[in-house]
Parts: sequence; structure tokens; C-alpha cells
Amino acid sequence: MLPAPRRRSWLEVRLRQARNPPLPVLRAVLADLAVASLGGLLLVLYDLSLARGLDAPANDLRGPLTALYVAVVVIVGSSLTWLWVELPSGATGRRRRTPWAALLGFFAALPISYLVLVVAFDIVRPLLGV
Repeated sequence: MLPAPRRRSWLEVRLRQARNPPLPVLRAVLADLAVASLGGLLLVLYDLSLARGLDAPANDLRGPLTALYVAVVVIVGSSLTWLWVELPSGATGRRRRTPWAALLGFFAALPISYLVLVVAFDIVRPLLGV
């Protein structure tokens, strides 16, 4: 008779999950992270140009641009995830695109866009300095 498998702690389970993420989740996170990183870089460059005295054609647009940034990350990230993540359809083994893939990208986009904004404005911008 085989001995019972060793019970893993909560931390061991989470570390194993972090080392071996499901492929659809990884693809959703990478698609959203790519879009969010590019948008965050553009927002930091705009903020630095305003801080260095660039005369903008309109008033300060950092607030509306940040809202637009989140909307673009959600829409483009969800669309890229829908294109990139094919979900299995069950017993037939065929893979197909479903709205669930886009929903996966949507739910990944919201926290990723926030985290990229935090990193961009609280870490990267002070390093670039003004």
C-alpha cells in the first residue's frame, strides 16, 4: 500500500501555481501588460513634458488621458486576449474563441492597468526626475 501524499502548505501551493500558470491566464496577463506598459510610458512622457514647461495646446489633460488609458488597456487587452487565447471546446478537442477569453482579458486588464500606473508614476517618474 502506498503512503498518503504529503499535504502541501498554502504557500507551497501558491508558489507552485505561480511557477506553472495556466496558459490562457498567462497570455491574458501578457497581452494586457504589453498594452498597459506602452500606455504608461506615454503617460509618463506626457507628464514629464508638462513638468519641464511644455506649452500644451489645451489645459492639463492628465486626468482625462489617464481615464482614456484605462479604457484603451481594457478594450485592446480584451481584444488581444480574445484573438490570442483559444479555449478548448470539450470532448472534440477543437479549440475555439469564445467571449470568455475576452472576459478573461477584461478581468486581467483592470488590476494590471492600475499596477502599471503605480509603477510608472511612483517608481519610474521619480527616477527620471523633475
